[in-house]
Amino acid sequence: MDLRIEKTEKAIKNSFIKLRAKKTLEKITVKELCAEACINKSTFYAHYADIYDLSESMEKETVISIISSIENLKDYTFENSGAFTRALCLAFLSQISLIKILFSGKEQNHLANQLDRELKKVIFRKYPEYKNDIEKNILLSYCIQGTYHAYLSNPEADTETFVRTIEKIVKCLQPML
Repeated sequence: MDLRIEKTEKAIKNSFIKLRAKKTLEKITVKELCAEACINKSTFYAHYADIYDLSESMEKETVISIISSIENLKDYTFENSGAFTRALCLAFLSQISLIKILFSGKEQNHLANQLDRELKKVIFRKYPEYKNDIEKNILLSYCIQGTYHAYLSNPEADTETFVRTIEKIVKCLQPML
């Protein structure tokens, strides 16, 4: 990527994060983002269709970053689901500051839905027979989305307690996988 394009992208994203930390997505305008990033509106529109397109792009990048930061992802199986659960929780928690900004307000459920979709892609590549198994899909969604919502409902839990508790839950559900 051209260095100028890379610098512009970085300025747009950093400015968006700065504004998003203070405002809901609906209240951010392209005009104020451009002023914050020191770019023209035409430059912004050369990269994104609108603020929602930028937000969606950054949300997807965050989800991909979470998943790609899980070491040895392809080595996990349902037999060692506890290790996978721990790695996923730690990957999620390592980006919690960004997550709290990007996925706040009305966007709160976007992360769970995107993680659900992207993790299932990874799992279905390894276990293609699960793709059309509705029970497995429900169970996977329950584990993925349940973990996210458990975190949201218990922000005071320390990392180790949270991860250990989620591991226990997944271990109980393991026979169903």
